[in-house]
Amino acid sequence: MANIPYKIYLSEEEMPKYWYNMKAVMKELPGPFINPATHKPCTAEELSQVFCSDLVEQELNTTDQHIEIPEEIRNFYKMYRPSPLVRAYCLEKLLDTPAEIYYKFEGTNTSGSHKLNSAAAQVYYAKKQGLTNLTTETGAGQWGTALAMACAYYQIALIVYMVKVSVEQKPYRKAVIETYGGEIIPSPSNTTEVGRKILAENPGTGGSLGCAISEAIEVAMKTENCRYVLGSVLDHVLLHQSIIGEETKTACEKYGIQPDIIIGCVGGGSNFGGLIAPFMGDKIMGRNNIDFIGVEPASCPSLTRGKYAYDFGDTGKTTPLMKMYTLGSGFLPSPNHAGGLRYHGMSPIVSKLYHDGYLEARAVEQTKVFEAATTFARAEGTLPAPESAHALKVAMDEALKCKETGEKKTILFGLTGTGYFDMSAYMSYNDGTMTDYIPSDEDLEKGFATLPKI
Repeated sequence: MANIPYKIYLSEEEMPKYWYNMKAVMKELPGPFINPATHKPCTAEELSQVFCSDLVEQELNTTDQHIEIPEEIRNFYKMYRPSPLVRAYCLEKLLDTPAEIYYKFEGTNTSGSHKLNSAAAQVYYAKKQGLTNLTTETGAGQWGTALAMACAYYQIALIVYMVKVSVEQKPYRKAVIETYGGEIIPSPSNTTEVGRKILAENPGTGGSLGCAISEAIEVAMKTENCRYVLGSVLDHVLLHQSIIGEETKTACEKYGIQPDIIIGCVGGGSNFGGLIAPFMGDKIMGRNNIDFIGVEPASCPSLTRGKYAYDFGDTGKTTPLMKMYTLGSGFLPSPNHAGGLRYHGMSPIVSKLYHDGYLEARAVEQTKVFEAATTFARAEGTLPAPESAHALKVAMDEALKCKETGEKKTILFGLTGTGYFDMSAYMSYNDGTMTDYIPSDEDLEKGFATLPKI
């Protein structure tokens, strides 16, 4: 396939007009949201007290395989989409592998990541509903940046609870969010009841996404004309991110590329779920035999070492219960982990697919992740986001396996964004001060002890 260009760009006319809803093709659905007070499935009315009504409708949709992307959102997407599918010729040469390596690059917008795909959609629906305020959480800062951009575009006020250790490690990400008009509050904070409770129980904690979610939800529930929006995990977020997979599939079909392996990093699961959506749908229907691999950090191993159980989505235990792979909402990741992907749980869709054997999960240490990221940067010229580099690490491992066996496979991975706001982490790796942390079974048991009895 020497005629495949280095970068495959689709035209605006080829950009998907529909999102792909994996739940419509899954043989068994993920468990429903459960109201922790009644232990009964949540109703649309209950969910609408926290989320925008259109998003609740999408969250509960299990029948429509394709859901139309409103024209206004498609017009927003055209500012940075379609994104390129890149053949990693230079990396292939460096690894001396017979494998073909491709990556779908989501770092071509100012937010630096795939998160803008769902931010644009969620803020559009908030504006349509007549809301004036939104709250959210952010970990590495990608979601907060993307949402701030979308809120600026639609003129909606935004409060972002950002994981405290990320505020300290990524000051420039904070600056970009504030430039777009978002208000940053390091989490856990003294501005909410749940934040004060978490600080009292864990003095000096660097925070977690679970903490930040709790604070953002509390403020949303107490603020007039306001809703909470989430950047990963939930089904409607994976739905919006399916535009990544739809574009990738179109590009592959256009050039006769047939992936043998598709790899993505997994924290909450949105970018991976979006990348694999149409390919996974075909696999479920018996149309391909692609191997799917989700890669997570060894320091926060929800798939590889977690339990498949109903759990709260936040540390303050305010969300509905979700059936997912989880380390327990009380699990707090090590503050020395600089590679992102700090969430204690996993998307219910990704969790169910993993539980049913449709995909594989691997956990990798962060020093190996940054080693792979540095190798990629020197070969391909793009500095990858640490999150993306988890997928890159395993893509390189698979390419080297091909070198050993002589087997020629086509490997495709998601490069979810750039690492230019993550320079403190790269500095830590470069100066040799970065360390790995792998929680012990005893550490994990502390989180499992917080699982609700249901």
